[in-house]
Amino acid sequence: MGRDNDSYQQAFILLGFSDRPRLEIILFAFILFFYILTLAGNTAIILLSIIDARLHTPMYFFLGNLSFLDLCFTTSIVPQLLWNLWGPDKTISYHGCVAQLYIYMVLGSTECVLLAVMSYDRYVAVCQPLHYTVVMHPRLCLQLVTVSWFFGFLNSFVMCPQTMQLSRCGRHTVDHFLCEMPALIAMSCEDTMLVEAFAFALGVALLLVPLSLILISYGMIAAAVVRIKSAAGCKKAFNTCSSHLTVVSLFYGTIIYMYLQPANSYSQDQGKFLTLFYTIVTPSVNPLLYTLRNKDVKGAMKRLLKGEKGSKET
Repeated sequence: MGRDNDSYQQAFILLGFSDRPRLEIILFAFILFFYILTLAGNTAIILLSIIDARLHTPMYFFLGNLSFLDLCFTTSIVPQLLWNLWGPDKTISYHGCVAQLYIYMVLGSTECVLLAVMSYDRYVAVCQPLHYTVVMHPRLCLQLVTVSWFFGFLNSFVMCPQTMQLSRCGRHTVDHFLCEMPALIAMSCEDTMLVEAFAFALGVALLLVPLSLILISYGMIAAAVVRIKSAAGCKKAFNTCSSHLTVVSLFYGTIIYMYLQPANSYSQDQGKFLTLFYTIVTPSVNPLLYTLRNKDVKGAMKRLLKGEKGSKET
């Protein structure tokens, strides 16, 4: 293909916010704060869903998996980002960049599918409550999570090699704070139409298809809630679904805007702040959204703090 070897094994320079030194200090404190929230909140949910027997249900099985994804997703980005913000060294090794891109895309793609799985779980819980335990049996739950991870790995193993093999003509400066696919495609010096077409097709499959399933699920849930005559029943259904719907809106809104646009219309500054939002802010907010309206999680937390063991009610 006539590509130079120097386009590959050399380190990358992540520009990030280096053109705004004062902003870097503010962002360092901001990101560190939200990263600590992410670690604490998601670790708490994972531990509670394992320790408390009352939370051994499909909903909390999926929520525990979501928290694990958010924990890994943020950790694959934040330590490197904090290092770059703190000092003058903005470099990341070639293999470090490749690893970050692979991990980032596996976890992000898996979460897209998992959120759709969680909406199906809420649909069954609200629309078929008497058959919930029969339909959402442990084997099916495990299969649905496995499918989510499969699509995450599939997307990463298709797009990452294509992205990293693009000729960069000696360019190693990435105008971003992480090795993200749109930024890496944008720095290429060759025709990227085919890669962008693959990215768009997989973006439709992993973003718009799951989002459509989520919207259908919640449309059917809304129709079922309208038929509920009890005010208490309506409130319970709303509390059950509102947290997940908020998480879906925050995550999909920014992801779709980022990945379903051509690379030549990609605004680097706008992309950086949107990426900060869905990689740093959203994972830290998720635990709060799922616990503020959730009596089960609050109860499990109180029992854990009091040293009590949760047990399933018979």
